[in-house]
Amino acid sequence: MNSLDFSIVWQALPYLLHGLAFSLQLTVFAFLTGLGLGIVLALVRHLKVPVLAQLVVGYITLIRSIPLILVLFWFFFLVPILLTPFSVDGRPIPVGAGPTAFVTFSLFEAAYYAEIIRTGLRSLNKGQFEAAAALSLSTFKTYRYVIIPQVIRVVSPILLTQTIILFQDTSLVYVLSVVDLTGAAVKIAQLNGKLVEMYLVVALVYLAICSTASQAVAMLRERQMRTVRTR
Repeated sequence: MNSLDFSIVWQALPYLLHGLAFSLQLTVFAFLTGLGLGIVLALVRHLKVPVLAQLVVGYITLIRSIPLILVLFWFFFLVPILLTPFSVDGRPIPVGAGPTAFVTFSLFEAAYYAEIIRTGLRSLNKGQFEAAAALSLSTFKTYRYVIIPQVIRVVSPILLTQTIILFQDTSLVYVLSVVDLTGAAVKIAQLNGKLVEMYLVVALVYLAICSTASQAVAMLRERQMRTVRTR
């Protein structure tokens, strides 16, 4: 331990913060986009829309059965080939590492958020739907103003827990040479040989962010439980 030199961390701090900013941006984008898509997928399945409901089940099953890193590789290498017919010169159209990360994470997380939302939909009292019908609300307004807000509130701790996992998974984008927090640390460590120092600092950053977020989730869950007890 006496041979550790953390001065390189301070020198590389701007680059590390740049990587951390990308990780946070990817997390927020994938959360918002994935949650929006997840709500749509959950509603299609909950309402048992013909054909589409079966396609949604197949999509969710597929995504939840394969590793995220494999989906990243699929999108990065296969999509350019699929876009070849739209190319002027007949060559594959490169997608880029950044767009690959944002699109892939959003589509991947949508499958997980969809299952969380569907669980929330199934847990709601049928009286909510009956009350909306008594008010002559359309199906869209019923879900938009009555059902979905309640579902989000009920499953918010699970959604946030999944988002913490999402933040941890952003470290996988370094395989595409994207400069996230882990990718920045890897590049610096390879240049100066300070592997232990850089990896230790990155681990501490993830520990601080994820443990703080986990405590917030625990507090939110406890608040919900207190609210239920007082009703």
